[in-house]
Amino acid sequence: MIRFDGDFVIRSRGEAEAILEECGFLPFFSNRVPGFSLEEHIDRRLWFTDEEGPWEWKGPIIRQTGCAYGKFFEHRAVYVSRRFFPDLANFRRDGYDFDARYDDGLASRGDRDLYELLSAAAPVLSKTLKEKAGYTRSGKSGFETRITRLQAQCYVLISDFVYETSRSGRTFGWGLAQYSTPEVFFGPSFRGEVYRREPEESRERILDHLSRLLPYAGRADLEKLIR
Repeated sequence: MIRFDGDFVIRSRGEAEAILEECGFLPFFSNRVPGFSLEEHIDRRLWFTDEEGPWEWKGPIIRQTGCAYGKFFEHRAVYVSRRFFPDLANFRRDGYDFDARYDDGLASRGDRDLYELLSAAAPVLSKTLKEKAGYTRSGKSGFETRITRLQAQCYVLISDFVYETSRSGRTFGWGLAQYSTPEVFFGPSFRGEVYRREPEESRERILDHLSRLLPYAGRADLEKLIR
C-alpha cells in the first residue's frame, strides 16, 4: 500500500485513480494528516497550465472510478471509493435515512426542503438547484452552508462537473458541480448496503483502514478527520 508520508509525485489522472482505488480515500486538499492529499503530491506544473490538471480531472475521476466526491472531511473535498462510501455514509448518518432524521428533530426544515428538492431533481447542476430553491432571488442566503452540511452527513454528493461550451464546441470556465444523492448515484444496491452494519461498526472499519493506510498519523487526528 502506498505511503502518503513518502516522496512521490502524481503526474496523471490515471495515477490519481490508481491511488484512489488502492487506498479508498483521497482528499483533494491538504488536511490535518500531513501528506494525505492529492494537493501535496501533484506535479506542481499541472496546477495552472493549459494542460489538464487536478481541477479538470475531478469529473473524469468520478465517472471512471464510480467514486463518491464531496466535502466529507472537515468540510473539505475528498474522493471516496465505492468500496468505503457505504460505511462512511452509515457512520455519518448515524443509521438514519433523511426522513427519519427530520422526524426526530435532527435536521432543520431548510435542510429538508433543499434535500427533497435535490433528491427529486437529481442529478442537478448547482446553478439550477439554487434557482429552484430560491437562493438566487429575494436575498435568500445559506445555500453553501446547507449543501455542505448535507455532504458532511453523506446525504448528498457531487456526481460530476459540467463545463459550459462555446459555439465552436470548446469548453471554458470552471466546472459546475452536479449534485446527486448516493441513492440515485449508486443505484438500488446502495440502499441495501448503507445500513447493514451498526454505525459504530462502520466507524471502526474506517478507522482501522486509515490506521493501516496512515501508520504515522495519530489516532486522535484520524478520529477528528472522519468525525
